Amino acid sequence: MAFLTDRKRAVGMGSAKSGTAHHWHMIVTSVALVGLIPLFVFTFGAILGSPYAEVIAYYQRPFPAIVAVLTMGVGFLHFSKGVQTLIEDYVHGLARKAAIIGMICLSYTAAAVAIFAIVRIAL
Repeated sequence: MAFLTDRKRAVGMGSAKSGTAHHWHMIVTSVALVGLIPLFVFTFGAILGSPYAEVIAYYQRPFPAIVAVLTMGVGFLHFSKGVQTLIEDYVHGLARKAAIIGMICLSYTAAAVAIFAIVRIAL
């Protein structure tokens, strides 16, 4: 019979020392998205269905371009942290590490492509 203390049983199963920072990051990005999503919907909705030339001219103005870039950047950062939490809760072993790495690469790539596209239109 193994004599294990409570501390010995808990080793490797406790806090990873980043839970508070992760939670705070999710709260901050959520609050930012509360303001950015309606702005994005109204700016994007105003030009939805317009001809190509009008859309390009519209997004060359600073306000719609900045709102779109901020929404995409903050949205994909929030997505990255949220999916990381989901993966940590439901995937185990080597698949967890691979899924987290893949998800981070996917979300940062999507954010970079979205921001590049908006900047390319704006300039």
